[in-house]
Amino acid sequence: MYTVSELSKMLKDKKISSVEVTTEYLAKIDAKDKEIEAFLLVTKEEAMEAAKLADATIAAGNATTLTGIPCAIKDNMCTKGIRTTCGSKMLEDFIPEYDAFVIKKLKAAETVMLGKLNMDEFAMGSSNENSHFHITKNPKNLERVPGGSSGGSAAAVAADMAVFTLGSDTGGSIRQPASFCGVVGMKPTYGSISRNGLVAFASSFDQIGPLTHTVKDSAMVLNAIVGHDKGDSTSRVYKYEDYTKDLEKGVRGLKLAVPKEYLEGDAIQAEVKEAIVAAIKEYEKMGAVVKKVSMPSLKLALPAYYVISSAEASSNLSRFDGVRYGYRTDDYENIEDLYKKSRSEGFGAEVKRRIMLGTFALSAGYYDAYYKKAVEVRALIKQEFDEVFKDSSAIISPVAPTTAYKLGQKTKNPLEMYMGDIYSVPVNIAGVPAISIPCGVDSEELPIGMQLIGNMFSEALLYQIANAYEAR
Repeated sequence: MYTVSELSKMLKDKKISSVEVTTEYLAKIDAKDKEIEAFLLVTKEEAMEAAKLADATIAAGNATTLTGIPCAIKDNMCTKGIRTTCGSKMLEDFIPEYDAFVIKKLKAAETVMLGKLNMDEFAMGSSNENSHFHITKNPKNLERVPGGSSGGSAAAVAADMAVFTLGSDTGGSIRQPASFCGVVGMKPTYGSISRNGLVAFASSFDQIGPLTHTVKDSAMVLNAIVGHDKGDSTSRVYKYEDYTKDLEKGVRGLKLAVPKEYLEGDAIQAEVKEAIVAAIKEYEKMGAVVKKVSMPSLKLALPAYYVISSAEASSNLSRFDGVRYGYRTDDYENIEDLYKKSRSEGFGAEVKRRIMLGTFALSAGYYDAYYKKAVEVRALIKQEFDEVFKDSSAIISPVAPTTAYKLGQKTKNPLEMYMGDIYSVPVNIAGVPAISIPCGVDSEELPIGMQLIGNMFSEALLYQIANAYEAR
């Protein structure tokens, strides 16, 4: 297994070539992915060509920290000339004519893209079981889900079929699969990474981020992909710092908050709670000051999130009408029939469920009762985060209430699956950054993740706090 930091040094020191390491990872995909099914598309020819170019750049002494490093991309980020499906029948044959902004960033760094990764359809799901193509399995236990919607991204790193991957996080879709698969997943501050070329689910929540083996790797990848994009109106103008510079500072004297609402009640699995409590004690041993706080509005986050995100999904997915691009039914009588059949046949059950919920919440007579109320709750939750961060460097919490559950266990009860997002969605509602790092395993050797939540643009501090625990 290579980490980004180790491989970057090996490539620059010419102890290995990008062609050699790319060949090695393509062989790993051939050997492992028949069982795990993390990939929707493997781009062998393009990868080898990129590796040759990377080796030439390294030989010329012009390499960046990511030059020549093999990675893989969640299949909702547009890649020019390479199929981008969003895990949906609707976009089964869609080939974009442009690269997403984040793909341009990776190309500028001369990374090597190995392929596109499986996901819940249009990023709607928490288990990766909603993909139109196949179900990805958790490399830690093939009978368990890898989490979602970036399940393919987490599984590819956990199975060492890519050095790092990119996922997207709307309500926990990077952090929850990172927790389930035992890897590091970062959801950055909203607007720090351009959404230009990311196929939208819920525009005010969606955020791209890296999944990696280590905290330092995550910081290195984030360095390469943050930045303002004039093509994205939500992209933030900000002086982004080097996220690796303070990794070794430790946590002595830092104040860490633990919301009592996160560790109370029956929702949380006993072993998950024990692992988080043990991690909190480790931080205290390292000199951090841990205090309990109350954030009473957190209990309202889940319903508010599903109302707002479904409303935005209803709007964003209206463009898929069977006319301009995407799936079109073969049998229709008129334009209305074309719309109805193309969307009914092209979208899966979960996507249709959320479109219907969102359309209902936005409809006349219900807008004020549901959507407007949810937006008010969103402001309240953001207020509570702001209040906590006045006196705390970060918040510690679980990532998910359970470890990875069995394949098919929750597919018949969507509400039960939605409850798995209870600890992750408040972060997206507030637009703040959060990182998931492994903090133990349960009695079945399934990974448990700890979530560290920071104030806006505090990624460097989160990496510092996360690295202290990882090093310990």
